[in-house]
Amino acid sequence: MDLLTELLTTDLRPLDRRASELYLSTVAQVKPDALTLPTPCPDWTLHGLLRHMVCQDQGFAAAARGDGARPSAWRDGDLGDDPHAASQASADLVTKAFADVALDAQFFLPEIRDGGDFPAALAISFHLVDLVVHAWDVAVTIGVPWEPAEDLVAAALKVAAIVPDDGRGPGEAFAPKLDSPPGAAPKDRLLTLLGRSPA
Repeated sequence: MDLLTELLTTDLRPLDRRASELYLSTVAQVKPDALTLPTPCPDWTLHGLLRHMVCQDQGFAAAARGDGARPSAWRDGDLGDDPHAASQASADLVTKAFADVALDAQFFLPEIRDGGDFPAALAISFHLVDLVVHAWDVAVTIGVPWEPAEDLVAAALKVAAIVPDDGRGPGEAFAPKLDSPPGAAPKDRLLTLLGRSPA
């Protein structure tokens, strides 16, 4: 079975919930004075990255309800004065939305290519990889460990591996991949596939 077929036929919702827990446990360690720090994502401070993830949760939840084409669904996230509480609330929202959807439903995702419909199973895999890698972005920004479980890394690697080269770069959802040294650990290979340097 090729990777795309596997992703289209696998229910990743349990792993997505665990990816959310990984991300939230990292966000819980963010101190208020860290919010202005730069992150590995060039366009975002830590505050901007956390807000982006709230927006993503809200957008994916809207897409699961058939409302993903509405631009404001992906832009109206607000951290308020408690980024962890806002992140938890958006995570709860998207978890419920995913639980209520059939895996063969269509999600409209405006940020992939020029926007279009994607099978729910594949869309959920995109959400999962976003959580896993942005947990690293947060962790490295604030200097705490990033320790995803092996099965989370394995699932995220499959998603990262199907992203074509022309779907990476400025204006795209994914960064250009970096070279990974021989014998690199799976989590380090995941980072390089997503344009991040583990060093």
